[in-house]
Amino acid sequence: MRELTDGRVLIRPYRAADIGAMYEAVRESIREVSRWLPWCHAGYTVEETKAFVMSREDAWKNDEAYGFGVFDSASGNYLGGVGLNFINRVHQCANLGYWVRSSQTGRGVASAATRLAARCALEHLGFQRVEILAAVGNRASQRVAEKAGATREGTLRQRLLVNGQPHDAVLYSLISEDFMAE
Repeated sequence: MRELTDGRVLIRPYRAADIGAMYEAVRESIREVSRWLPWCHAGYTVEETKAFVMSREDAWKNDEAYGFGVFDSASGNYLGGVGLNFINRVHQCANLGYWVRSSQTGRGVASAATRLAARCALEHLGFQRVEILAAVGNRASQRVAEKAGATREGTLRQRLLVNGQPHDAVLYSLISEDFMAE
């Protein structure tokens, strides 16, 4: 699997050449993203971006995580990231997370990338279930899951630690049957 596209959004494994564009996108988005994703913080450095990007190939090879850059299919511009982590091969499920740079939100990028990554997980990586957890207060992330066609399964008490504080989380899922009509 080298890349997947819906004609508008393209996802593909990270490359060293993505470091500068990712760093720029993270720095642009700190105010909005840091509230929910602690890795995105005021002191975020290019070294953190490099360490993340350069670790993705081994994570992929070791079935630990699958990270994808999200790009505009036409221009090739970096839009954000989507990834599969918390891999559970006993039950063939994984967590799916996403973020989109602040200047590109509200355009359906995250929901499109979510669908592409979920299809990759279900059709190419052997998972039977993809889960999305969103803090109860993170309505934007919940809307992405809903727009991507994920099923809301319930609220899990104190399921997420966000910036050191416990938060209830809404659990969504995607399974192969969710893509049957396509």
